[in-house]
Amino acid sequence: MLRPWKLELEINKNIDKAVYLQIADTIIGDIRSGRLKAGDALPGSRNLAMSLKINRNTVVEAYQVLINEEWVISKERKGIFVSDQLPSLREQRHEKGNDPSHHFSPLHGNMINFDDGHPDSKIAPVTELARAYRQIFSIKAKWQMMGYGNEHGETEFRKMISQMLNHQRGMQINEDEISITRGSQMAMFLTAQSLLTSGDHIIVENPGYQPAWQAFEYAGAQLLPVEVDEEGICVKTVEKLLTQNKNIKAIYITPHRQYPTTVTLSLARRLKLIELSNQYHVTIIEDDYDNEFHFGYRPILPLSSFPELNHYVYIGTLSKVVAPALRIGYLATKNQDLLQKIGALRKIIDVHGDVIMEHAVLQLIKEGAVKKHIKKATVHYKGKRDFVFKLLQKHMHDICDFTLPEGGLAFWIVPKSNLNWDVVTSALCDRNIKIIPPKQYSHQPINGFRLSYGALSEEQLEQSIPIIAEILRKLAE
Repeated sequence: MLRPWKLELEINKNIDKAVYLQIADTIIGDIRSGRLKAGDALPGSRNLAMSLKINRNTVVEAYQVLINEEWVISKERKGIFVSDQLPSLREQRHEKGNDPSHHFSPLHGNMINFDDGHPDSKIAPVTELARAYRQIFSIKAKWQMMGYGNEHGETEFRKMISQMLNHQRGMQINEDEISITRGSQMAMFLTAQSLLTSGDHIIVENPGYQPAWQAFEYAGAQLLPVEVDEEGICVKTVEKLLTQNKNIKAIYITPHRQYPTTVTLSLARRLKLIELSNQYHVTIIEDDYDNEFHFGYRPILPLSSFPELNHYVYIGTLSKVVAPALRIGYLATKNQDLLQKIGALRKIIDVHGDVIMEHAVLQLIKEGAVKKHIKKATVHYKGKRDFVFKLLQKHMHDICDFTLPEGGLAFWIVPKSNLNWDVVTSALCDRNIKIIPPKQYSHQPINGFRLSYGALSEEQLEQSIPIIAEILRKLAE
């Protein structure tokens, strides 16, 4: 396929801006100017790297940025092409009549997406991971990795995860009590299928994380939603349910920074939950999805770190630490019968994990690259959090309630007036701003939304937050 377009770019390695971002922004400029049109093919990464005399991985990173921001699309076995629906050229869906959203003028440019709380892919250690992957793949003993391994993951990798959990999160776990999965959602699904059966009940936070709820319901369990306040899940309601219902098999919680409200489960409630779990022999499924990026002295320790807790499954992920697209999660439990069931099910659907990727991540951990990245990323996200907080104080202090989170990549915003969220989300979409509708957090109407800032630039945040405030204020009148 002919790719006549030639990139006119003089790379400046003496400025702070990364080379891959210089490439990405140059291509965006050519798309905006019309020099590159919808459907045009970009040069292959290898050819562009050769012409610019740079490492191919740098071009790959630049293209990934363009894909993430929807300027280009990747077609399998064909290449990279300018998107057919350019962000700045999308048609606005204004409706006439009684919909108040038609009073708001559109925000020109790329759709600004306040996602689920994803990290910033631009600072992910992609180059280090690619290097480690190549080194692992080319070692002399590579033939040993080509066969089927342990269904729970490589022993050395599980040892490293156990050390991390023990040293950083206060747990008392070993490698034989850990199973590596393809992301935390797979860990959730395996746990649900191996622990729950039709007729079982499970207590969940409300509002909460619906993908986990779906895994539990798919296993045949019935959800028992329990309200969340400023101290986390209401344990008095949990206790009442446990005294009335003998079919409750588990309690699913996100105690560190509750999803979606970001509140931390208080110590008193953590201790009470442990007491109730032991008394009624129910398993606590602890989803520690957001542990790493903490801006205070240290994150709270998991419930699973308390030696008094007898029945638990602890679920975590490395996706936010290494790279968003990296699907490595894990679960830890001292229940060997449960772990055996999980391993047997894992063998049916996946045989074993990505051995080479596990070794590559293991190498990054051993050489300190992961620790270095977490330190760098924490500073990056703390600065971005403080930036967002100032914007919220400036534009929303009179119409919404919010607090400064101690970590994570999101704020929970509660308007002081009850709003029609179908109208709100529609009005925002008309301004090229997308939020997750609150109805995705609960089966019941809730008046709040999750504002996730991790993957957005300061420019996007500064551009969009005043508009969100404008729409909330207008629709509250």
